[in-house]
Amino acid sequence: MMPERTDDAKKRKLLRRVRHQRLKYITILPSLITLLNGICGFAAIVFAGRGVEQMTVRQIEMPYFAWSGYMIFFAMIADMLDGRVARMSQTTSSFGGQLDSLCDMISFGVAPAFLMLKIVEHKLGDLLGEGFVVEGFVYRFVWLAAASYMACAAIRLARFNVENEADETAHMSFVGLPTPAAAGVPASLIVFYEDLLQTAGADSTLFKVAEGVIIYSLPFVAIGVAILMIGRIRYPHLVNLYLRGKKPIKHLQWAVVIFAMIVFFLQTALVISFCGFALAGFGKWSLNRIRTLRKSARNAEPPVLTVATATDAGDQTQ
Repeated sequence: MMPERTDDAKKRKLLRRVRHQRLKYITILPSLITLLNGICGFAAIVFAGRGVEQMTVRQIEMPYFAWSGYMIFFAMIADMLDGRVARMSQTTSSFGGQLDSLCDMISFGVAPAFLMLKIVEHKLGDLLGEGFVVEGFVYRFVWLAAASYMACAAIRLARFNVENEADETAHMSFVGLPTPAAAGVPASLIVFYEDLLQTAGADSTLFKVAEGVIIYSLPFVAIGVAILMIGRIRYPHLVNLYLRGKKPIKHLQWAVVIFAMIVFFLQTALVISFCGFALAGFGKWSLNRIRTLRKSARNAEPPVLTVATATDAGDQTQ
């Protein structure tokens, strides 16, 4: 009986030690940048709730929907900086990784889903006034698309935390579409749509066509990028793969072209960059899948048997 009591006492002592463990030290600067990411995501949610009302900042007047999309992009900048600052200062920690995932969930999980939900609801408000059944079904579908996106973003972030490796050299690609890139797809489309509304006007043919293509396809876009987030398709880590270390001069040329597009055609460049990145990984995976299936089909083909006729046999004997 005495050994059992000793073991129980040791277990209770160990549990008390774990229970009273406290986090004593954190890295201030990377954590502040990470919190800025979460604050930008929260601002995006608040702005999305304001809808089509106009807000003016330093003589720049835009609807709250557009400001919400830009706040998601500001959160992406903070998300890129916090990890870089932590690695440069050699202050990476588990606390920073968990805080980053929580803020990413706000900025790249909840904010894009809520923004998509509110802008589609607003545009469908005047269109669906004929019947309660149709209206109820459409609104439920849009809500389900937004909820699916948010849920898949949470799964993607949790899986990344479990499978993440501390070695930076292992981060040359992502398994599944990263949450910032996924959030950039609907956010870039909404920013492009709002900019086109300001420049072309609501009565122009170009805007009406863009409205029909962009706004009413957003729920399907959200479901598509949600599937890509939880899938196993590999996406390259652009910074680690193309910008770190010595690279060919063509990389610099492409960087200059992309920077010029961002400066002079910001909204168009955002759409091309994020939508192209999401589609490129899926397209590459599809091509590799087709090639693998064709190769397997060729290897599985049975050999062709030739039966010699009597004439052929006579010719062979001659």
